[in-house]
Amino acid sequence: MTSFLGHNYIAGQRSAKGSVTLKSVDANTGEALPQNFYQATPEEVDTAAKAAAAAYPAYRTLSASRRAQFLDAVADELDALGDDFVALVCRETALPAARIKGERARTSGQMRLFATVLRRGDFYGARIDNALPERQPLPRPDLRQYRIGLGPVAVFGASNFPLAFSTAGGDTAAALAAGCPVVFKAHSGHMATAEQVADAIIRAAEATEMPAGVFNMIFGGGVGEALVKHPAIQAVGFTGSLKGGRALCDMAAARAQPIPVFAEMSSINPVIVLPQALHARTETIARDLTASVVQGCGQFCTNPGLVIGIASPQFTAFTQQVARLVGDQPAQTMLNAGTLSSYGKGLEKLLAHPGIEHLAGSAPAGNQAQPQLFKADASLLIDGDEVLQEEVFGPTTVFVEVADQAQLSSALHGLHGQLTATIIGEPADFERFTELTPLLEQKVGRILLNGYPTGVEVCDSMVHGGPYPATSDARGTSVGTLAIDRFLRPVCFQNYPDSLLPDALKNANPLRIQRLVDGTPSREPL
Repeated sequence: MTSFLGHNYIAGQRSAKGSVTLKSVDANTGEALPQNFYQATPEEVDTAAKAAAAAYPAYRTLSASRRAQFLDAVADELDALGDDFVALVCRETALPAARIKGERARTSGQMRLFATVLRRGDFYGARIDNALPERQPLPRPDLRQYRIGLGPVAVFGASNFPLAFSTAGGDTAAALAAGCPVVFKAHSGHMATAEQVADAIIRAAEATEMPAGVFNMIFGGGVGEALVKHPAIQAVGFTGSLKGGRALCDMAAARAQPIPVFAEMSSINPVIVLPQALHARTETIARDLTASVVQGCGQFCTNPGLVIGIASPQFTAFTQQVARLVGDQPAQTMLNAGTLSSYGKGLEKLLAHPGIEHLAGSAPAGNQAQPQLFKADASLLIDGDEVLQEEVFGPTTVFVEVADQAQLSSALHGLHGQLTATIIGEPADFERFTELTPLLEQKVGRILLNGYPTGVEVCDSMVHGGPYPATSDARGTSVGTLAIDRFLRPVCFQNYPDSLLPDALKNANPLRIQRLVDGTPSREPL
């Protein structure tokens, strides 16, 4: 593993002009790691954004296959990061080695998936309406549309996924695939990890002869505001808290030129347990649900934070069984002290609420998080009580018992936007509760049947998004190939001769996925 400099990455060079140094911390012991990291100065933030803007014209006009080569090279570099790198990530995050190895594979896999998207060409969204010179009462001109990258993108690293949602994570991969240079703001919780991954990206950029400034990275607290407000930045990708995401959205909207912020922020991911399922497999559901709640110390944006069931002896027994299982779960170390503090504050709100009962979980002790179980009155959900709607980021869930099918619908209507919703049921349940799917379609980005939301497949059809406050823009996703759409915009060419058209719109281009000829859609083979 290469030695650490702790310098910012700007236009392919390292920069440390400031005097403020930062320390990364061992998540298990709280001990500071020996390396210093240099907070980016306002001048360095400005230079990084301008470097991305300078790289944009050349990078966006590269062929899709050339950008695909770059992404594949990044993937190869990530896969080559060895056991010492894995140990470093574990030290900064307290996550187990098996999790980090899996996340490294997911991160390189995302890069290769977007390389595949580039090679097949459907991201261009090419559309053609041929000229109709004889049309009456007016002729139609030749019109052709495709999509280009928005411009430089600011990406913020996430605390809970040091690889897959960070330096070379999904937002970075999607932006680079779209033809957008990136300025990455490293997360303070794993700066050493970020440096090693940034080195891998720069090696890949140099090996594939990408423009200097295609990838830049800055360290430091408070630098995000200057980055989002910089006129060169044209979009923002963020995964984090509702408070942080809203702040970025407000900054971006207040610019002289407002820009989109694609923020994944807050979700309680309801699980609806239906009667026949409880009758058939109470023990299995209790065990699997508990495992999902405590997996990874509950530090997933899809953690099931709300469980809803209809009042019955079976649901009472189910609640008691989950309480026993949660009470038996060991404490776990969280990502960092800040995450543990936020978890404690979330628990305090639940404990202090008169309509919420604590069912299971030891009192917090030391620097580890204890799993907890609560039960809330259904009226809180129906009336939109804010405490019940707030995500508690950690190994905790809240049970809500509704009186009947009608109250179940009322409770779901009271939900804010979510990333996921899960229905646990048997065939007879699905026949009886037919209203659930169309209702949940309005509330969430992904609906699961008889599964658990902690696990997001990276593929074409995945949606990791949802209505506010799950995300700032429900039209997109931060996982899956549709993520590239966030960083593209359409451009139309009217009456252009074939020789002057972009390659994706030329008559003989094999990458065209969709043509609209005389108003009739058709698909052409790749």
